[in-house]
Amino acid sequence: MIGFIGLGRMGAGMALRLRAAGLPLIVHDVSPDAVAALVEVGAQAAPDASAVADAAEIVLVSLPMPDIVQAVLLGEGGVAQGGAVRIAVDLSTSGPAMAQRLAAGLAARGIASFDAPVSGGVKGAREGTLSLMASGPAAHWPRVEAVLGHFGKTFYMGEAPGAGQTMKLINNLLGAVAIAVTAEGMTMGVKAGLDPARMIEVLNQSTGVNSATRDKWPRAVLPRTFDFGFAAALSHKDMTLCVDEAEALGVHLALGTHVRDLLARTLAEVGPDADFTAMAKVVEVDAGLDPERPA
Repeated sequence: MIGFIGLGRMGAGMALRLRAAGLPLIVHDVSPDAVAALVEVGAQAAPDASAVADAAEIVLVSLPMPDIVQAVLLGEGGVAQGGAVRIAVDLSTSGPAMAQRLAAGLAARGIASFDAPVSGGVKGAREGTLSLMASGPAAHWPRVEAVLGHFGKTFYMGEAPGAGQTMKLINNLLGAVAIAVTAEGMTMGVKAGLDPARMIEVLNQSTGVNSATRDKWPRAVLPRTFDFGFAAALSHKDMTLCVDEAEALGVHLALGTHVRDLLARTLAEVGPDADFTAMAKVVEVDAGLDPERPA
């Protein structure tokens, strides 16, 4: 039996992948509707996190914020209090410091801890094309990899708690910076009278190509929908974790700090529910463009 806690946009997609593979699954989420959707495809429902861990030897969590991850895994009524669980896997982006805290807390209960944050978005979760950056005890890795392989391509980063989280923060740093610098370049071109769709065609055939030009602009910025599917609030959380971790290592992230602050402005000026592609709106406004102009 596998346990899964956190059935949001990412978690639901991954949990459905496990059911599609025919694996026995017990799930929990604060949303009854999210649980019901998994029950419809054969999963069992659990009333809380400890009940999941009473039934499953491996428990996966996919949750939005580090403090929620800590509460679900180590708090009252949490996974660590379950009677069956032997391995806990955090699929969230929680940061290396939290991964180390979780590993210590779970080890005290005889539970092996893995941090295995994912990249690839909602589409990747649904289609099984995520990348997963995992770290944890090598002796348990083959068993964990057999489960995570249903979600996409796995990368084992080593035994040190937090190694997977560090890799994920680096990945998110590059992805967020790509959005910000693409916004600047595209805004410059639009101000100069260039056609934005044509600009993206040129960039995608040239050395300026990046994840933002390939995917985010065609899907969410050129159509002016700004609905790629990743919240600016979560991106800001990730960038804050990244900048803080880098500073602790003695590495100053000049670009990362700028993008963290740009995301904070996006939340303040576009709204708390803004998508992270709305960073482009802030850059456009700074340049005197109308962010509400038609596609």
